[in-house]
Amino acid sequence: EGVFVVAGQSPVAVRAREAGADLDEVVDPQDADGSGEPEVELVVARSVAARRSRAHVGGRTVPIAVLSEMGDELVAVHGQSEQVLLRSPARQRELLDSFGGREIATALDRYQRLFGDLAATSAELATLTEQARQRRQEADLLRLGLQEIEAAAPQSGEDRELRMLSERLEHASDLVSATGTARAALVGSEDDPEPGPDVLGLLDTARRQLESVAGLDPALAELATRARELGHLATELATDLAGYAAGIEADPVLLERTHERRAQLGALLRKYGDDVDAVLAWSSQAARRLLELEGDDDRIEHLAARELELRGQVEIAAAKLTTARRAAAGRLEKAVSRELRDLSMPGAALSVHLGERPPGRHGADEVTFLLTPHRGAPPRPLAKGASGGELSRVMLAIEVATLDHPRRPAETRTLVFDEVDAGVGGRAAVQIGRRLARLARRAQVIVVTHLPQVAAFADQHLVVAKWASDGVTLSEVHVVEGDDRLRELARMLAGVEESSAAQQHARELLEQAAAERR
Repeated sequence: EGVFVVAGQSPVAVRAREAGADLDEVVDPQDADGSGEPEVELVVARSVAARRSRAHVGGRTVPIAVLSEMGDELVAVHGQSEQVLLRSPARQRELLDSFGGREIATALDRYQRLFGDLAATSAELATLTEQARQRRQEADLLRLGLQEIEAAAPQSGEDRELRMLSERLEHASDLVSATGTARAALVGSEDDPEPGPDVLGLLDTARRQLESVAGLDPALAELATRARELGHLATELATDLAGYAAGIEADPVLLERTHERRAQLGALLRKYGDDVDAVLAWSSQAARRLLELEGDDDRIEHLAARELELRGQVEIAAAKLTTARRAAAGRLEKAVSRELRDLSMPGAALSVHLGERPPGRHGADEVTFLLTPHRGAPPRPLAKGASGGELSRVMLAIEVATLDHPRRPAETRTLVFDEVDAGVGGRAAVQIGRRLARLARRAQVIVVTHLPQVAAFADQHLVVAKWASDGVTLSEVHVVEGDDRLRELARMLAGVEESSAAQQHARELLEQAAAERR
């Protein structure tokens, strides 16, 4: 389990909130007026059982990957794996940019914004250019369709009206016959030599009979009124039937024109929609799409000009970034080389080479760290010219060299050095201890070491002990203080705890370290 205090808006705090963590705000007594950035307390934990492990962030269970991701921001581990990373050009570029502080950060942010705009513009331009043929073919098909629809000039609902007209013209005689028969049933037929009863006559008879006795019963008066109304309705219906029949006539010419128009509209329906309204909707959409396609040529011309402009801006931004990196490289070379001399590498020097490369996400610079291990030796890349021990001291020198320089905002506050002093002698070990103590002024430093010269500089000394009990190997971590620490340092110096000479030497180491820390 670990408890970390981080900035409230730091990437770690933001990621923790995304994972659902509860973060408690920390009140800094030295920031009574609240002018500083608020800080929060983040508790992370991992439990490892026989069959499975669990990770927690701010009281919430999270995947192990989330804990690992946040751990990269919270803790920097300098061990054998980190030394391998130091050989990477990408890691070397990151170290230089971090050392350069705000100046490089500002130049890099501007460059990356412009480079992103250039990449997006170039991608869109390439897409439009590659699809030019398909767009022209689509535009031609749309024009043909619009011309065909424009030539036919369909009207909304026209297909339904034509269908009804066609059916009326095709069955004109049937319609006239049916309406004539219906009218005759209402008012009778003048052409019938023996006219039969008709609706109007029967209704008139019913009305007269009811009116003749209406005075005897008021209810019959109401029924007589209704019979009179039915007579009026029947008369109106007969009149309407006569008018309808008069308007119907067989017109072969109109019927032919109707069939031709329906055939013309049918050709449109087969291609563009189920009815005329759908055809008109397709026409509207096609017209808008055609405008877009015809505007692509203008878009391509605009994008080409924009791409050329952005390339110029990217070149200028890359040059400014290179200038900032060269200035930072000079400062880094001096600072690290000075530290290396104090780490028992008197003739060693670090140089930073900035080569050219095609512009990419991180600029147009190929950053390479070169190490001159001793005077007269040619500088060689760290990947080829440095041993594991030398890499450890270079890494420590870089960390110490960056202490007094402005750095980018999201900096790790916990540094872990895993046997960074491997392969060095007593004098170099003292210098390493001094520098680790300097780092501890700005960050929490955890060191794994077998050298008493390094351990003496620690503010707190922990010992890992291992033993077997009942066939089970057990480990224990405990703090040593006072005489226990003195005996532990004596053991590290001479291999035995009770040696008076070793204890005297250990006491001198502790006093020297305490004096230097003060």
